[in-house]
Amino acid sequence: MGEHKYRSLLISDFNADNLAGYIRNDNHFPAMDALAAPFGQVVSVLMQQNLECWRTNPDLAVVWTQPETIVESFLQVLAYGDFSMDAIFDEVDRYSSLLAGIHERVKLVLVPTWLCPAQCRGLGMLDMRTGMGIANTLMRMNLRLVENLEKISNLFVLDSQRWMNIAGKDAFNPKLWYMGKIPFGNQVFKEATMDIKAAFRGIIGDTRKLIILDLDDTLWGGIVGDIGWKNLRLGGHDHIGESYADFQRVLKSLTNRGILLGIVSKNEETIALEAIKSHPEMVLRLDDFAGWKINWNDKAQNVVDLVSDLNLGLQSVVFIDDNPVERARVREALPEVLVPELPVNKMLYSSALLSLHCFDTPSISREDLERAAMYVAERGRKESQRQVGSPDEWLRSLGTVAKAEGLNEVNLQRTVQLLNKTNQMNLRTRRMSASELLKWAAEGNHRLWTFRVSDKFGDSGLTGIVSLEVNDKIGTIEDFVLSCRVMLRKLEETMLHVVVDYAQSIGLKEIRAEYLPTPKNRPCVSFLENSGFKCKGGNIFSWKVNKSYAMPPHVELENDSRG
Repeated sequence: MGEHKYRSLLISDFNADNLAGYIRNDNHFPAMDALAAPFGQVVSVLMQQNLECWRTNPDLAVVWTQPETIVESFLQVLAYGDFSMDAIFDEVDRYSSLLAGIHERVKLVLVPTWLCPAQCRGLGMLDMRTGMGIANTLMRMNLRLVENLEKISNLFVLDSQRWMNIAGKDAFNPKLWYMGKIPFGNQVFKEATMDIKAAFRGIIGDTRKLIILDLDDTLWGGIVGDIGWKNLRLGGHDHIGESYADFQRVLKSLTNRGILLGIVSKNEETIALEAIKSHPEMVLRLDDFAGWKINWNDKAQNVVDLVSDLNLGLQSVVFIDDNPVERARVREALPEVLVPELPVNKMLYSSALLSLHCFDTPSISREDLERAAMYVAERGRKESQRQVGSPDEWLRSLGTVAKAEGLNEVNLQRTVQLLNKTNQMNLRTRRMSASELLKWAAEGNHRLWTFRVSDKFGDSGLTGIVSLEVNDKIGTIEDFVLSCRVMLRKLEETMLHVVVDYAQSIGLKEIRAEYLPTPKNRPCVSFLENSGFKCKGGNIFSWKVNKSYAMPPHVELENDSRG
């Protein structure tokens, strides 16, 4: 069976066939078909939902226009004539309303920023003057567009200037425009394709979450076991050492976006950890790493073991190692792991990392910002578990608190993120945008709970979702989602207790849950099989509501969703 193809619709005031071709033929996930709507009819296509191009039910719309065709007042700016910024903003606002009108038709709307051709110098030294210059006016138009659209959860403005910068002198070719109404060179469309696909991967939850790093000649220069940590090339007045320190700073910045770091290195663990703890130029410290496997074992196996320890999947991993042999080994043994090629020149490591397209996400939640600290806390829990005798004693020692609340503006983005990214403890692996989830939750017979978890080691954040659809005295669980970080700590049972308690309060007779299997969500059915719910055949599980579902004794529940 071939890979599922998503559908994209390209709406433009120029000939977008070249862009459509690059999207169709790009071999990066996901496979995507592309249809270019008739160019030059942007307003009509945005306004008329019954047009042929919309009947393909696209998953993604890219709306790419030139400023002078959408904002007629901008023609006066290009002609160095008198113009009104208020009139320009009025036209930008009207265009923004048209864009906002299509966001419910697709999973994702992408709008590249407006550009001026590179050969247009405008007014030279006066071009950044307010009320005069082309560049100044265009910047303000783009910012107005962003401000108008930023509250629409599945609509994003892309920085197309970056594509032009990469393409350089080949970004614009007047011959292409006059002969084919193609305003940009092919390198621009190649870069646009990569960003478009990266954005769509973010929407469907297919982003990388963990960077696994080698140490010697990757995080620092030199073999620590041979020369000792004091003699490593790292920071200081040394161009190579400085580049390694900058590489660590880039990695550190990614942790602030919710990306986890791990170590897989062939080394003596005590020696390697001493270097991380003691070297004064280390930017990354032990608390920046979610975990590590430092030994002399096969790196591919160590990657598998580390990912298993962290309750993640291999599809979440980027593996970075200076050694091409180790890269080839992991790439061949673990095809789900992304193994980028590294430049031979160590000073290019930072730029190579920053150029990756695998970390894009539609939102950054509080949980993302605190994820590294949460995994450090998880190490504390595991150490506590090793020291405590029985599982019950360990659970009792944690002091777990679960807070249930409904869907609201504060938790919406994190809820959507958890719904779209969680694969293991996920009943039906339903994927929805923020607007789709809000619309679903607003239905009178629907109910959704979110669960925030904390214990003596720290706050794990919003880590659980349960949703229920009620029909004819029967409640069907639509979503049962729990982050892998808090699995097997009785939160699963707590979530079911809340659902059954609610079902009793509104007089339901039965709760049902239908498990839809995927290659990764086996833990969910394993839990249901041992949950007390009765299997009715196939993958359908049931609970008669005349019987309460016991609250786990070692979890304190704060239910703010009642009423």
